[in-house]
Amino acid sequence: MYWADIVKKYNIGRQFMNSWERLERTFSSQVTDRTPVLGGWITCPDHICKITGVDIETYWENPRKVSVDAYLKLHMDGIIDIAIPKTRDDFRTVDINSYAHAESDMSLDDVLQWIEKSPSASEIEETFDFEAEYLKYKAGLMEVKALCGDMVYMPASWGAGGNLSWYNNFGYENYFIVMGAYPEHARKLIEIGGAEGYCKSRLAAQAVSEGLYPHALLLGEDICSQQGPMVSPDFLKEVYGPVLKRGLEPLLAVGCHPVWHSDGNIRPIMDMLIDCGIQGFQGFQPECGMTLEYVLQHRTKEGEPLIIFGPMAVTTELPVFTPAEVKKRVNEVIRLCHGNARLVLFTSNTINPDVPLENIYAMYEAIWEN
Repeated sequence: MYWADIVKKYNIGRQFMNSWERLERTFSSQVTDRTPVLGGWITCPDHICKITGVDIETYWENPRKVSVDAYLKLHMDGIIDIAIPKTRDDFRTVDINSYAHAESDMSLDDVLQWIEKSPSASEIEETFDFEAEYLKYKAGLMEVKALCGDMVYMPASWGAGGNLSWYNNFGYENYFIVMGAYPEHARKLIEIGGAEGYCKSRLAAQAVSEGLYPHALLLGEDICSQQGPMVSPDFLKEVYGPVLKRGLEPLLAVGCHPVWHSDGNIRPIMDMLIDCGIQGFQGFQPECGMTLEYVLQHRTKEGEPLIIFGPMAVTTELPVFTPAEVKKRVNEVIRLCHGNARLVLFTSNTINPDVPLENIYAMYEAIWEN
């Protein structure tokens, strides 16, 4: 069945609530007409072209607009980001230049000097030009919102709250040497990241207070491998935790729920993240123990159900399931989350070409069937 037939069959677009209301009611634990769904992470141009009915050349003329058109046709309630491959010959939204490797062009001495010469956390916050930065933030938000129609554009704010992943700047080798052998430098790095994260939170919080952004924000960073945290959980709790907690304060002050991106095995630090003010989680890699069932054992610091952006796995589920199995999993997720979490159906990460288009359709059709 083609998606147009699915839309007609279930009268999609004729629900009792619009997308903004559906999402906001979900975030505040109120009853909705159906489970809301998020999109934005399809990284396969062929899928986007088939959904929209355009050819590949048309896609590459304006990949952002064509992608938004695809999510409109899929009747997403919101989009987190607009994933576009780096090149025509790839499907990845990152490439070799997106992450620093161990072979950084900075020596360890260069890194240490950079840290020593950097402004302090208080200096960063004092010199932050909020008005100018918010004008830029708002302009970018409004530019994409204009394309989105009834969909809610709610881009992630990576690094809001805090930043621990300085390996992107210095390379893995330098980073881990600093973390392990230079504790004072490591502390200053984390404090700098916290100041920058606090400023980012202020921008998003202002958009929330102006009604331009809903009351949940995806943020976080990749600080866990499949085995667990890349830095000692005790060190994270002692140094990173207080910084992150303060960095989230602007969001919490306006009633915005921070939702943590959960790559890797974050189980050893979940309680710490919740204590810092994290009120939801996105993703989950079941192959390293991060299952929905495990996450649902937790509550927010205030004892409320967590917000879940997910949990459809792009590793162990969507690429290998049949469409019928995908629907069964969606139904199971809805059942598990009922009364236990505030569910917004999404994927664990980007949807790559190994996920059949039929499975994408099945995932969303299951929502209309409930």
